[in-house]
Amino acid sequence: MANFQLTKDNAEKVKIKFFRKYRDLVNEPLEFVPGGEDKLVEDIMRLVKRDRTYVEFTLQKALADTKGNRL
Repeated sequence: MANFQLTKDNAEKVKIKFFRKYRDLVNEPLEFVPGGEDKLVEDIMRLVKRDRTYVEFTLQKALADTKGNRL
């Protein structure tokens, strides 16, 4: 179970921040459905070839300041 919750609004902002960090993945489909945080984490894990802890930490960091530009 993911350690964070996303809404449609902040999911789009997090997605933009994530694609800034991983520019080579911009063309990859990352769809978010409310309540589907686990599937999103699994998709990102597959794309970046990192473990769940890293992906969740990165997403939580992006959620900490959704108005800022840093990840």
